[in-house]
Amino acid sequence: MNRPAHTGKPVEVSLNPANGGWHCSHLYYSWNRAALAQMSAEQIAAGRADVIAALDPAADGNPVRVQTSVVSGHKADFSLMLMDPDPLKVDRVHQQLMASGLGPALVPGYSFVSVTEISEYVPSEEDYGKRLVAEGDEEGSPTYTAKMKAYADRLVTMNRQRLTPDFSEWPSTCFYPMNKKRKVGENWFTLTKKERNALMSEHARSGMAFAGKVTQLISVGLGYDDWEWGVTLWAANPEYLKDIVYRMRFDEASARYAEFGPFLISYICSAESMLDHCLVK
Repeated sequence: MNRPAHTGKPVEVSLNPANGGWHCSHLYYSWNRAALAQMSAEQIAAGRADVIAALDPAADGNPVRVQTSVVSGHKADFSLMLMDPDPLKVDRVHQQLMASGLGPALVPGYSFVSVTEISEYVPSEEDYGKRLVAEGDEEGSPTYTAKMKAYADRLVTMNRQRLTPDFSEWPSTCFYPMNKKRKVGENWFTLTKKERNALMSEHARSGMAFAGKVTQLISVGLGYDDWEWGVTLWAANPEYLKDIVYRMRFDEASARYAEFGPFLISYICSAESMLDHCLVK
C-alpha cells in the first residue's frame, strides 16, 4: 500500500466527531514513592508547579474541560477527566505530566478514551409527538402544542449537555466502563429498535428518581477503547452513587444485557489539593 510521504510538520488534529461531540479521556495515575524519595525538596517544588500548571482548567492551550480528583482505594492515587474538540489537546495533558519534574515518579494506570454523542434512544421531536398522540393527546390541540414546545426547548439543553457537557461540581464521582452483551439469548444487538427503546425507557425512569442527587454522562468508547461505553456519575453524597447503581442494576437493560468493568470512585479537588492529599510536598 502506498503511503503519503512524511512532511516533517507537527501533527495537527482539530476535528470534532461527526456528531459535533467532544473527545474525552479518563486517566488514572499512582505515585512511585521510591522515586519521590530520591527527589530533593527543590525538585518536588518545581515538579508541583509543573503539575498544577498542566492541570489548570483556565490555562491557555488546555482542554476546555479539566477535572482532577483523588481516588479511593489502591487502584490509583488520582484521576483526570478531560474533554476538548481536539483529541491532541486532551492527550497533551498526559504528555505534560509525564514530562514534568514529577514525571519520573508518576505511574500511569487505567485509562478510557471516548467521545460524547447524543444517544439514539433520545426521542426526536417527531417521535415525542407520536408518543403524545399514542397517550391520548390530540395532535394540534393546545395541550399537545404546549407539551411539544416544552419538549423542544428541553431537547436543546439536553443535547448540548450530552455533546459539550459542563462538569458537575458535586464532590463525589464514579467512573466505570460497560458493554452490552452479545451472548446467545442475551444479545442486545439482535433486539429490534423498538425493544431496545422500551428497555432504555425503563432504565431512564430509574435514573430520573435520582434527579437533584446524581448527574450522569455517558461517553462512547466504540472504536476508541476496549469497552463500548463509559459512565461517569457525579453525586452530592457518595451514598447516592451506591444507591443509583444498585437501583438501576434491576432494570432489564442492565440485569440481562449489561457487562461492567472496574468501578473507580474519587473526590473532586484542585491539582494543588490533590498533591497535598497524596503527600507530594
